[in-house]
Amino acid sequence: MIPRSRPVINESDIARQAGVPIATWRRRDAPAFRQRVPALFPDSRVLVYDLAQTQAHLEGRPIPALPPGEHPNDLLNHEEAAALLGVAPSTVHAYATQGYLPAGTTVYSLRVWARRDIEERRSAPPRQGKEGGRPPGEGKGPRKDQAGDWYAQALRHLFNRMLGQLRHCLQNRVAFASP
Repeated sequence: MIPRSRPVINESDIARQAGVPIATWRRRDAPAFRQRVPALFPDSRVLVYDLAQTQAHLEGRPIPALPPGEHPNDLLNHEEAAALLGVAPSTVHAYATQGYLPAGTTVYSLRVWARRDIEERRSAPPRQGKEGGRPPGEGKGPRKDQAGDWYAQALRHLFNRMLGQLRHCLQNRVAFASP
C-alpha cells in the first residue's frame, strides 16, 4: 500500500540519486538499505519505497514512520484490492478492463487503485456495469429486431459454408463444384 498517495521511488532511481550504477548499488548498498527502509509492496516484481524514507536514509537522518491507519487516498496493488473485494487478484485486473473499476494509476509499472474506488465497488457488489448495472427486477434490456435479423443470419451462414468449401478445395487441390 502506498499510504495517502505519497511520492515513491524505485531502486534504479535510488541508485541514480546515490550516484552509482544500479548493479553496484544492488550489490553494495541494497542489502543495508532494504533492512532499514521497507518496500511498500514487498512481494512485487518492482520494489518501490517511500520517497521521504529513502531521502532520510540517503542523508543519514532517522527514517520517518509512515502514516498509520487506513485512508481513502491510499493506493492499493491488485492483491490488496482483491483482498478487500473478496476476489482473486486477476479479477481486479478484469474489473478494471471491463469498466467495473476505474483503470487505476501506474506507478513504476505497477497498477494501483485508490482505496476509495475499491470501497465504492465493494459497496455495490454483484451487479455489473460501470455504475453498478440495472436495478433488480427491471427487464433484460433492449431486444434485437427479430423481423429482419433472419436474412442477415442466412447470408452469414451461406458465406461461411462457401468459405469452408473453398478452403477444403484449396487444401486438397480439388475442383470447386457448387451444390
